Amino acid sequence: MTTERQDEEQGQQQHRDAFGQPIGAPVPGWSPRPRPPRTAMEGRFCRVEPLDPDRHAADLFAANAEAADGRLWTYLPYGPFPALGDYHAWVSDAGRGEDPLFHAIVDRRSGRAVGVASYMRIDPAAGAIEVGGINYSPRLQRTPAATEAMYLMMRRAFDELGYRRYEWKCDSLNAPSRAAAQRLGFRYEGLFRQATIYKGRNRDTTWYSIIDQEWPALRAAFERWLDPANFDATGRQRESLSALIGAVPSVGLSG
Repeated sequence: MTTERQDEEQGQQQHRDAFGQPIGAPVPGWSPRPRPPRTAMEGRFCRVEPLDPDRHAADLFAANAEAADGRLWTYLPYGPFPALGDYHAWVSDAGRGEDPLFHAIVDRRSGRAVGVASYMRIDPAAGAIEVGGINYSPRLQRTPAATEAMYLMMRRAFDELGYRRYEWKCDSLNAPSRAAAQRLGFRYEGLFRQATIYKGRNRDTTWYSIIDQEWPALRAAFERWLDPANFDATGRQRESLSALIGAVPSVGLSG
C-alpha cells in the first residue's frame, strides 16, 4: 500500500514541463471565485444567516449561558463575555467583517440563534476558503442542526461558489474539534508548530481539508444522513454520519 506522500508524488509525475520537471496538473478555464454573499442558507433543521447584533446577540448570549462552565471558550480567540452588553459589542464588530464573515446558526423550531460559524481566510484567486470561529451553544451541540449547518456552508463553498479547497484548522490540543473535523469528512494534513499565540499562550495548529474532487461523495453522505428517513419517530438517527463518511472511497491527491 502506498503512502499519501507516494500517491502525491505519482500524481505530480503525470505532468511534466518542457524541461522534464514534474509540475502540477493543469486547471483549465480557472478564474477567481466570487466571495461568499451575505445571504441566508436554508436547511431543514436550521438556517445559516449573516450575523446581526439586533437579531442574534441576545439569543446567542442566552444560549451560551446554558453552558455549565467556561470551557465553551477555551479554544476560541474571543470570549468569554461576562454580560450581554459585552457580547453585543463583539457581535456588532464581528458582524461587520468581511473576513472572517460570521454567520448565526438559527434553529428552525425555535427561530432563535444557537451558534455561530464563519468563512475566513477567503482566497478567491486560489479557490480556497476556511470554516472557523465556530461556537456551538449547548442548545446546538449534538443536534442534527449542528451537522446541517456545516453541510450548508460546505455546499455554498463548493456548489454555489465553485471553490476547490475547504479548510478546517484548530488548536492541536482541541480534541473535540479534531474529532468533529474527522466526522465531517475532512482529511488530516499536518501540524503547524507554534503557529500563533492567542489568549497569551502558544497554539500548535492542526490542519484538515476537503477538496472539490472529494465533495460529491461527501455531499451524498451528508444528504443521506440528513434525509428524514434516517431518523426515527423520536429523532434518533438510524445510520451515523461517521459510518456514511467512512464508506466514502478515498480520493487520491491531485497534482
